[in-house]
Amino acid sequence: MTSRSYDVLAGAPDSPVLLHVPHSSRVIPPDVREGILLDDADLERELDHITDAYTAEIAAVAAAAADAPPWRFVNRLSRLVVDPERFPDEREEMLAVGMGAVYTRTTHRAALRPTEFDPTPLLDRYFTPYAEAMETAVAERLAATGRAVVIDVHSYPTDPLPYELHGDGPRPPICLGTDAFHTPPALLDAAREAFGGFGGLASDTPFAGTYVPLSYYGKDPRVGALMIEIRRDVYPSGPGGAPGPGIQALGAALAALVDAVPSHPPA
Repeated sequence: MTSRSYDVLAGAPDSPVLLHVPHSSRVIPPDVREGILLDDADLERELDHITDAYTAEIAAVAAAAADAPPWRFVNRLSRLVVDPERFPDEREEMLAVGMGAVYTRTTHRAALRPTEFDPTPLLDRYFTPYAEAMETAVAERLAATGRAVVIDVHSYPTDPLPYELHGDGPRPPICLGTDAFHTPPALLDAAREAFGGFGGLASDTPFAGTYVPLSYYGKDPRVGALMIEIRRDVYPSGPGGAPGPGIQALGAALAALVDAVPSHPPA
């Protein structure tokens, strides 16, 4: 296993859209597995809870169905290796429950790694190259089209898990995560239209925000961003359940959102 833990899958040359799929994998390299305290059965249960199962498949359906296929950036390792969407430092609020860029606690707040665990090697080997590659992918969309639109594809559990810091609010079938700087109203409106047929949606509950590479975050309005959080009972029976027909419907909705994003910024 090399430090390249992701795939960048090409879309249409004139597409500004980058579908980001950070949490779909269950793969943990053997040397990383050695540093995890859980036995094999408990680790499988934790992966059932923490993995955004089938989100890579939903993105693949969308890429095949869209008129202008989006680009895709897919994490091929579990977020139990590193979580590429966390801040790697004290800015990360999930450090309060042991789930910063390198997790030390489980979804049920049990010990995942020893208290003396040093995350630096994992950050150097996986987190930093991933972040740099995402920056490059966004830069390439900007160079090609004058804009970049990062659409995060996630799922979340039907019932709140103990690690959630904001799990008391509504849990709609579709949650749209937004950012005041990077989510233009037209993008949010397009998402509401595309995902309006799944029994309800809301913004920023139970999860909020978007992912934008730090070199662009809060600085470059040409980079748009939106997070799609799909409640897991919309498509599989979970946790760890098999996929259902919702995969195709969700992929079609995501394709409709992709097609609603214009290829070039307004004049």
